[in-house]
Amino acid sequence: MFKSFLAALVGLGFTFAVWAAPVNVNSASAEELSENLSGVGATIAERIVEARESGGPFKDANDLQTRVNGIGPATIERNKDDLQF
Repeated sequence: MFKSFLAALVGLGFTFAVWAAPVNVNSASAEELSENLSGVGATIAERIVEARESGGPFKDANDLQTRVNGIGPATIERNKDDLQF
């Protein structure tokens, strides 16, 4: 019983480690962005990729928020620990 519990606990730890991985908005695909960022669906993820392709890499969260319609302060705050530039 204890071994089963321990195995489940270890598996859960790996799940959270993968789930909480930061996302580099300057290299992630639209699919990766929409799957890993809270409040970012397919449409906003496509906007992020389009803005990156047309205007170059994002410098920081403020640059992302300024250049992408649909990314506001709440989205930045919700994802602040998951964003990489």
